[in-house]
Amino acid sequence: MKRINQMLLWGSMVLLSCTMIFATCRYSMRDVSPLPPEIKTFSIQQFENRARYVNPQLAPDLTEAVRQKVIGLTKLRQVTNDMGDYDLSGYVSDYSVSTSGVQNQQASSNRLNVSFHIILKNTQDASKNFEADVSSSYDFSSSLSLQQAERELMDRVLKNVSEAVFNRIFSNW
Repeated sequence: MKRINQMLLWGSMVLLSCTMIFATCRYSMRDVSPLPPEIKTFSIQQFENRARYVNPQLAPDLTEAVRQKVIGLTKLRQVTNDMGDYDLSGYVSDYSVSTSGVQNQQASSNRLNVSFHIILKNTQDASKNFEADVSSSYDFSSSLSLQQAERELMDRVLKNVSEAVFNRIFSNW
């Protein structure tokens, strides 16, 4: 009987401890932080290419990728002029290739570096305007030309950079 009481006491203590831990610890991941209620629309200006090397498809494709992400993950309505509650513009500030690996005194891998400068204007509250930079790098074999690497990497570049832009604007990261 004493052993049963000890087991019940022990079980009750474990249950109480688990309940306390799970009741006090909360963790959540949100893709989008709550938008202020006055923000209902967004406008997106065609992104520019200001990098030394220009990939002519990158800026328009990135504009479209960010637009689709905002439409798909928020309740904001797009307006076609530059008078959205959030007016987003920006430019590709770096698009370059560097050597990322050397083997037998020769380049074994290269790295495509992409940087993007975000400009967000909050037409409802100018104190919330901001500018920021996001960057991403992609390694590829030195046996590939840049054009071959771009064909392989462009989907990843668009996905990663558009997510970074979206998170910088809409998340508390």
